Amino acid sequence: MTLVDSRIPDPKKFIAGATGDWEIVVGLEVHAQVLSNAKLFSGASTTFGSEPNDNVSLVDAAMPGMLPVINEECVRQAIRTGLGLKAKINNRSVFDRKNYFYPDLPQGYQISQFKDPIVGEGVVQVSVGPNSKGEFDEVEIGVERLHLEQDAGKLLHDQHPSMSLVDLNRSGVALMEIVSKP
Repeated sequence: MTLVDSRIPDPKKFIAGATGDWEIVVGLEVHAQVLSNAKLFSGASTTFGSEPNDNVSLVDAAMPGMLPVINEECVRQAIRTGLGLKAKINNRSVFDRKNYFYPDLPQGYQISQFKDPIVGEGVVQVSVGPNSKGEFDEVEIGVERLHLEQDAGKLLHDQHPSMSLVDLNRSGVALMEIVSKP
């Protein structure tokens, strides 16, 4: 097994630039939808293919006074995924507001995790190859974190000739964001 150590520069990963050599560093953020019958913070359905705005609760629509309640099944699935990544499961997990304005985000913020994610560092093993001998190498890639967050809605640009419409069916659906180390 090969352990990828990002602290030691590999000369093969450099490319020449006008101001000097540049090191190629790649990291991934994978967004995976949590399979659940209800959204992350509301009881609205996550059924795919419904008519626009059929699966929207008062929480998803950001109606005043509506408070989010965590979907425990989404938390369980994030923990199971973390165990599969041989990751640290944090005893303390906090949700944050990621503020930005976009028409398909009625709250004006996304409920996500930054400082205290549900899952900490872990690893994933990947088979790489085959090489010239037909052999595969096992490479271990570090996982920095896994956190839960809400998905945004969807803009529909093909329903009207001069306007974009908003479909909030996806708004609030649970996502796991898995962040690799570089």
